[in-house]
Amino acid sequence: MQPMTFDRIVVLGAGAWGTALANVVARAGRNVTLWARDAEGAATLMKTRMSPRLPGVALEKSIEVTEDIACAAHGDAVLIVVPSQTLRAVAQAIASSLRPGTPVVACAKGIERGTHMFMTEVIAECAPRAAPAVLSGPSFAADVARGLPTAVTLALRDDKRAAQLAQALGSATFRPYHSSDVRGVEIGGAAKNVLAIAAGIVAGRKLGASAAAALVTRGFAELFRFGKALGARPETLTGLSGLGDLILSCSTVQSRNFSAGIALGEGRAPDEVRKSNLAEGIDTAPVLVELAKAKKIDLPIATAVAAVLADNMSVDEAIGSLLTRPFKAEH
Repeated sequence: MQPMTFDRIVVLGAGAWGTALANVVARAGRNVTLWARDAEGAATLMKTRMSPRLPGVALEKSIEVTEDIACAAHGDAVLIVVPSQTLRAVAQAIASSLRPGTPVVACAKGIERGTHMFMTEVIAECAPRAAPAVLSGPSFAADVARGLPTAVTLALRDDKRAAQLAQALGSATFRPYHSSDVRGVEIGGAAKNVLAIAAGIVAGRKLGASAAAALVTRGFAELFRFGKALGARPETLTGLSGLGDLILSCSTVQSRNFSAGIALGEGRAPDEVRKSNLAEGIDTAPVLVELAKAKKIDLPIATAVAAVLADNMSVDEAIGSLLTRPFKAEH
């Protein structure tokens, strides 16, 4: 396969993460087009060059902003940066415009409701011409947009092409490590969101640092068990997109999932939290548990989080269910 230059990058989604990625890729010297979903949003962004989702962060001057999703046809690679439950609609909208073999990179961390599909599976089904890929890892939009050092994982089944694309997107402060373990990277991103809600509940209930450390450790055991059962590589699960992202998401209120968990732990109703928080883990939790049950994988923490979100169990009942599990060997 001939080396690919990836000079033109299209970013679909002008939220905080999409804007941050557009900025960092433009700084890497690529020609970037940023698609905004609605005309008003695109017009405002073009005029002000300031994203309302990232206060104080200016859009790089070289970035072209558009409301025309057909811009995807001109990309050497396309980054889809929309919530996981809306990714299907975007993938369908660009399917006929793509050139064969164009990498289409899912930048959402979740599993689709109803189908139990991971994001690259949705892309493959909706856009057969695409080469599905995923970008995930310990990263906050504000840090990336401001040029603070960040490392993530970029996975594409063709490892050589993954390396070429990582080189095109990367810079001194944004370092994509490439991988061909697409499923492993997706599992880490999806599962850690659910576990971060659990960590937030621990913080909101003021259960202490010891409980927080135990939760993250046992949560990672669940993530690893789930990933191994679905064919992920151990080194992926212990890497940036697995353990690395879990540590970040379970440690700060910058994480929407952690913040949602804090709200639950402080006593706010699940419906109230769902309406006021865009945390991906809220939608992913029940799907993750359904998939685990189908595969006969034991995920007690994720199951407790799903039960709380469904209002089938109180926070205290969920905590009790975990603390009264039988004692057993750690491994």
